[in-house]
Amino acid sequence: MGAAAYGTTVPEALGERRWHDLVSLAYYEREGCWPDREELDDPPSEIAEACVATAIRETHAEQAKSLVDQPWRSSAGNEIFLIEETQLREWYGPLIGELAASHWWPVDRLAGEFRHSIGSLPWQPSEWIIEPLKLACILRLADATQVDSRRAPSFLFSLRRPRGVSREHWRFQEHISRPYRKGDRVTYSSLRPFPPRDATSWWLALEYLRGIDRELKAVDALLHDLGRDRLAARAVAGVDSPERFAELFRVQNWRPIDAAVKVSDIPALVGTLGGQQLYGNEPEVALRELIQNAQDAVLARQTLQPDFPLGRVEIRLTEVDGDWFLEVRDYGTGMDEETLVHGLLDFGTSGWSSTSLRNRLPGLADGGFRPSGRFGIGFFSVFLLGDQVELITRRYDSSLADARRLTFDGASHRPLLTPVTGQGWVPEGTTVRVRLRISPYAFKGLFNRTNDERMAQLARRLVLENAVPIHTWEPRATAPEILPPFSLATGSPAEVFDRLYPPQAAKGSAGEEKFRLRMRDDFVSRATEVRDDQGRRIGLAMLWSSIQHQGQRDCPGIVTVNGFLSDSSVSFAGYLAGQPSRASRDKATLVATRDQMRQWMRTQEQRLRDAGLFDDSLQLELAYTLHCALHPLADDVAFALTSQGVVRLPEVREWARQRSDIFVSFGWPLTWRTRPPELDHRLSGDRIQIPDHCVFICQYGFTAPLSEVFPSTIHRDSAYEFARDHATLTWQKHWWHMSDDLYGLFVRILCEVWSCTLESLLAPLERRDWSDSIDVDGESLGPVSGYRFRRPSNG
Repeated sequence: MGAAAYGTTVPEALGERRWHDLVSLAYYEREGCWPDREELDDPPSEIAEACVATAIRETHAEQAKSLVDQPWRSSAGNEIFLIEETQLREWYGPLIGELAASHWWPVDRLAGEFRHSIGSLPWQPSEWIIEPLKLACILRLADATQVDSRRAPSFLFSLRRPRGVSREHWRFQEHISRPYRKGDRVTYSSLRPFPPRDATSWWLALEYLRGIDRELKAVDALLHDLGRDRLAARAVAGVDSPERFAELFRVQNWRPIDAAVKVSDIPALVGTLGGQQLYGNEPEVALRELIQNAQDAVLARQTLQPDFPLGRVEIRLTEVDGDWFLEVRDYGTGMDEETLVHGLLDFGTSGWSSTSLRNRLPGLADGGFRPSGRFGIGFFSVFLLGDQVELITRRYDSSLADARRLTFDGASHRPLLTPVTGQGWVPEGTTVRVRLRISPYAFKGLFNRTNDERMAQLARRLVLENAVPIHTWEPRATAPEILPPFSLATGSPAEVFDRLYPPQAAKGSAGEEKFRLRMRDDFVSRATEVRDDQGRRIGLAMLWSSIQHQGQRDCPGIVTVNGFLSDSSVSFAGYLAGQPSRASRDKATLVATRDQMRQWMRTQEQRLRDAGLFDDSLQLELAYTLHCALHPLADDVAFALTSQGVVRLPEVREWARQRSDIFVSFGWPLTWRTRPPELDHRLSGDRIQIPDHCVFICQYGFTAPLSEVFPSTIHRDSAYEFARDHATLTWQKHWWHMSDDLYGLFVRILCEVWSCTLESLLAPLERRDWSDSIDVDGESLGPVSGYRFRRPSNG
């Protein structure tokens, strides 16, 4: 019946722009990303059905206005109206439509729309006075309070078998008896108790009836304030506490305890989570979030107003009487008061993904707008910079009188909202201005992670790609530096490298620049793309060895989130696109799948081989990475040191075959080096001569995000997973943990060449409490820990 009220399909009634906005939000909520054009035009059936239900729920009141005048066709082709009498329909239709729509309005709106009574028509009795306010109040209360088993008959439940929230709604209404009035209270009750399986329905009933209670009180207060006759029933009985409610809606074999999460001091919570407690002591994060919000606003305006000429973001750093101020301005959509209060200040709600904002700015999805904001808390990071914050905003299609100023004295205090008066011209868009808590040049100040303490460099560090120009103004500068739009997905390798690792403007950086240019040449020749299933570039990087190059602090691999800096890694150079794994966005998981990254790893290994760089040293450094990513390790990759030097799998097999007593060292107090490959004493620095029966496995770790894409745990021996929960370190549990790494690879080789079992090798270690050691180069250097393996007698 809901869809039938539209006279056509719901998408057609809603209009293409609004329908696409709805599909976009539903797709984002389900998939965690914004849809492309094809997905907007032809969404999955589940999303389309959910959007139809949402559209009906959100527009049914608006649609009710036109129902009186909307015709339906009979089987004979004749028009059918809800009110057949033409004169009555034309006279009363508009009022009936307004009354029907009003049940969805805020209660306060009723007084303004229906304050005055309406007289009768000339041919009607004069005492037939219409009171629209009374009718509107009765209609909304009838809609809210009509909830009992008649709306959810048991037989129909068995036929429809509703699921999820619909099931819980159905179940609680199935329990409700006809309500009755006692004094000024409406009393609902249940004949049947709620068993534990229906506990969720019981709590839903309580919340629903509390909603009816709020509606009754709001309508009664309106009538009282207007001097009208008040309601006979003004509240719902028993909803003030779960204990009292349980007297009317009995429970069986369980007890309702109101243990829901409560936040008694919301400003204090925002102050705790919106700044340093969430983002850490990293003030530059606040600038990143402000730039991202500003760029989203500009892109949204360009979507709605394609010929808009001032699409840019401005960042200014100024000093006034010893105080430092940071200002970020955009010329984007701006905000009206409703968006400012219920969007920006609604902590944890991302405005761009809210239906309310999309309804106020229809057409964003149709124009391809994809915002970067996700968690709805980014603005509050500004309090990392300082407590005194001022925000001035004016919606792009509003007058000067609609401009608003929002001022904060810390996140834990309530902000002050005022009109912007006496300030002259207020441009469209939003300006955020904060007085910095400490000087930007101080330790842990805004420039803490820059080399030349300039706003332009900080912007380049934080914004790896941008869709709109970013203008940065240094203190006392007469002109801005401009960071032009750039796309990592389309830039050449040389352009991408220069954007990720730009030249340093600081004096005395000539040596660093020579190193950067060498790295640039290496990157251009070796970097390969990572592409998603649609063929879009989601990374351009080269496999990195922090030992292979000097000065790696200047060229770490970068994980971006929507083009902004999220995390860095020494495991690669270049960039890989990510998605935030937590609200602070300082950690991200890669967008690329494991298979896509494995293909990238194969091409990187091949390029190292083709370039003649895959020597013994680099093989030792990358052996564990390649073992985890391309499991198992290739036969021609070195991974260990013996007295014979660097060894690979075939050489290790032959070496082990010739011995019956082998010691595998863990390292301490020894350390192995790869350039050149050798073993040293960690404390004395002396080079160590490796004993003939010893092997030192070079398991050089690698860092996130590659270690998260290729965790060694995925290759563990599943036959021994049962031992994971052993309370002591049994040999089976130890094998479960080591079966996926290079030590486990070596043990497998021993089992192969000695023709023995895992138990015959590891059980003796367990009996010795895993505490073997040997002396190397005399006792003066101390014992070296490890595992001693002896060939079993049956081998």
